[in-house]
Amino acid sequence: MPNRLQHAASPYLLQHKDNPVDWWQWQPDAFEEARRSGRPILLSVGYAACHWCHVMAHESFEDEATAAVMNELFVNIKVDREERPDVDQIYMSALQQLGVQGGWPMTMFLDAEGAPFWGGTYFPKEARYGQPAFTDVLQTMAGAYRSGDPRIASNREALLERLRTKAQPEGRVTIGPNELDDVAGRILGIMDTAHGGLQGAPKFPNTPFLELLWRAHERTGRQRFRDAALHALDGMSEGGIYDHIGGGYARYSVDERWLVPHFEKMLYDNAQILELLGLAYSETLADLFRARAEETVAWLKREMLTESGAFAASLDADSEGHEGRYYVWTLRQILDALGAEDAEFFARHYDITPFGNWEGVSIPNRLKETERSGADEMRLAMLRDKLLAVRAARVPPGRDDKVLADWNGLMIAALAGAAPRFGRPEWTGMAARAFRFIAESMSRNGRLGHSWRTGKLVYPGLSSDYAAMIGAGLALHQATGEVFYLEQAIAWQRALETHHAAEDGGYYLTADDAEGLILRPEATADDAITNPNALIARNLVTLATLTGEEAWRARADRLFDGLLPRAAANLYSHAGLLNALDARVRTTEIVITGPADDPAADALLDAARRLPRAGLVIQRAGDPAALPETHPARAKATAAEGAAAFVCSGAVCSLPVTEPNRLAEQVTRVDAGAPAG
Repeated sequence: MPNRLQHAASPYLLQHKDNPVDWWQWQPDAFEEARRSGRPILLSVGYAACHWCHVMAHESFEDEATAAVMNELFVNIKVDREERPDVDQIYMSALQQLGVQGGWPMTMFLDAEGAPFWGGTYFPKEARYGQPAFTDVLQTMAGAYRSGDPRIASNREALLERLRTKAQPEGRVTIGPNELDDVAGRILGIMDTAHGGLQGAPKFPNTPFLELLWRAHERTGRQRFRDAALHALDGMSEGGIYDHIGGGYARYSVDERWLVPHFEKMLYDNAQILELLGLAYSETLADLFRARAEETVAWLKREMLTESGAFAASLDADSEGHEGRYYVWTLRQILDALGAEDAEFFARHYDITPFGNWEGVSIPNRLKETERSGADEMRLAMLRDKLLAVRAARVPPGRDDKVLADWNGLMIAALAGAAPRFGRPEWTGMAARAFRFIAESMSRNGRLGHSWRTGKLVYPGLSSDYAAMIGAGLALHQATGEVFYLEQAIAWQRALETHHAAEDGGYYLTADDAEGLILRPEATADDAITNPNALIARNLVTLATLTGEEAWRARADRLFDGLLPRAAANLYSHAGLLNALDARVRTTEIVITGPADDPAADALLDAARRLPRAGLVIQRAGDPAALPETHPARAKATAAEGAAAFVCSGAVCSLPVTEPNRLAEQVTRVDAGAPAG
């Protein structure tokens, strides 16, 4: 019989509904059962696209004997980390305090009040490679808990104390452009000069680092910062981490060459990479970056778009019980699909070999430098389409089709920013439809929810949801000029302030009226996604620039005053916050004035949106009188004749720019510290 998880909305939880384990969802009734029965809690956290989560499920959670031990000794709670990142963040921090490298599946042991006392990640069914068997772990932990082993209480108190203690160095910490340049230089020193990205393996895209390098190039004019970011994008775009047949990037590469991916595809990775591809293309006009952006959005539309108009969370790494089976090829399969002549041509360009390049099969990649003409590329594109059709007949990996507000917000902003760079206005339409679904169907009383599936909303939302969706609204406002998006962003920022603001100037992940946890998470470091506090800081700076309301900028300053002391101890893990700080100290705005139907104004606007500048704020003002009275461009715009653009930094704006090809020159002057006026 199905267990309690049959009533869940999460695809990950539904994967476990037929387990013989007596699973509970994360809910008060589970903790009440633990108190009533005197049993500890076994918390298992994973997600639908997680390969090792599937392995542990098949080995242990689907095994009758193992499940019987779990049911006898524990109250078992299963959590989808994407649906409840607040729960995941608390217990992942506790696991790391125990000296265990974090990862999923995460297996934590809690008391009936939710306090952790021990944990790990994947445990094998049978003891091997120095790891104890899962049932041995279960019996040891339950026995220690039942006997009142003093180490249980000691671990619990020590972990709670560490989780509640925040590293707050005394005094203010000053971090400015010089410190940002120093961090960029140190990151440059650990980049892989051969393959791109950070040295070693596994290799993650690490988009906050790449943006930090890009911003350092803008500040200093030093090409080596830009080149390191471009080299990383080039490597991951030619390697096997990119799906050359169907588009889209996998979560990371297990090797240092970007060849062998961990095959799951996450919405958030592709959003963050798409944003960087737009910058890279605007800077270089390289065909590679255009192709990867267009192919990735085609994958997004084909495989990730849900009926709601918003985007699914992820695609699994596994199909038919094997990691990567959907994506890899043998030479025989290529021959059968394309015929001898085309197969030889394709195999030569995509590293398809008789014995494979990974575990006897081949992962298509273009890491080997090979000259290709325009005609070659056209032929290869047709062959990829044929292989995509063949691949479509395979058993596909599972899709986690829940809609997450934060991950969707990242993709919406990326689409809105990339659309004008690549001349693809339909991408803005995709972004707008997803935005409206979340604004209308994932909101209650003006507040966001976090996750939606089959009409079930996980509510209230997290600060990460507000951070990403406010950023999406600001991006769509700048892409379309529609006031609705700006007004919605302001309304959400006020809700965030009411329910998430922390005493130190930052923001708690959970709302003040959310279901009780042992503490309110307020982490400031990045993980696979830029930390929400960093995204919020950037939003506040943009809100101040677009509205002229200095209160938003003052709020950003209070956030920096509170969080930079915590970041100072480990600047590498706070790259997102450093990027937001760069946006604060180096805000550049382009104001376009001129009648709504003026082609000259439209040309200036199009040129502004294509500039390879991170975090540029663009405002289509039309009538200069619509600008705030204190805006430095207002007087100059009023005096100007016809359409004009003004590049503004701080309290100073340039003289009117009327030629689109002069905008980049003026922005570069501002970046270099030259007077704007």
